[in-house]
Amino acid sequence: MAGVNNCLKYSMFVFNFLFWLCGVLILALAIWLRVSKSDQEAIIFFSEDSGMHPYIAVNILIAVGSIIMILGFLGCCGAMKESRCMLLTFFICLLLILLLQVAAGILGVTYRSEYEQVLNETLHKNVELLRGTDDKAKSFQKSLIDFQKEFKCCGLVDGASDWGQNFQPNSESCECSAPSDSQCTQYEGKSVYQEACITRIKELLKKNLLVIIGLAFGIAFIEILGLVFSMVLFCQIGNK
Repeated sequence: MAGVNNCLKYSMFVFNFLFWLCGVLILALAIWLRVSKSDQEAIIFFSEDSGMHPYIAVNILIAVGSIIMILGFLGCCGAMKESRCMLLTFFICLLLILLLQVAAGILGVTYRSEYEQVLNETLHKNVELLRGTDDKAKSFQKSLIDFQKEFKCCGLVDGASDWGQNFQPNSESCECSAPSDSQCTQYEGKSVYQEACITRIKELLKKNLLVIIGLAFGIAFIEILGLVFSMVLFCQIGNK
């Protein structure tokens, strides 16, 4: 019986150490997403009053990674010290996180169409900044120019025409390197990229969303294992 308990105890310790490492990886990935150059550029295309900000999901990941690191440490201590109190605390916290993840997933699926609508409305609204001349508009234009150079697109929603009277002074970032390319079109005497940047922005957000969804499923599987391990060890310690 003691051998079984020791085996279970060390298995719980190894599991929680791996769990802690998962927290470190999630935190590192979230921070990378937060400071990624392409995402920094895409983020500027959201109005402050739009009610939607793509950093929300990344900030949640940072919080989740930090909490998982703390729980992993708590689980390791509980397993090695055979503390029922620490193991029960670990179990309850892990269960709460799992339930919150399920609730967040349900809400995300339920309101997905509304998020997409807000995104489209925000990007369409920001087209006006491409035609403006104030400081806010110029800052936005500079960000879009950098984005256009990197992702080979032009304009925000409808292409080069989004620039209005500001197209000629800022046309260089829209111009195709190979004018004969099928992705290019003619506009005001210049060969520019036909695709608007709205497509690229949505692709960036979807890419990050897929990373977050994949992490969520992986974390959920690990959390279920953690619940089983901690409860079994909790019961074994109680039967001593």
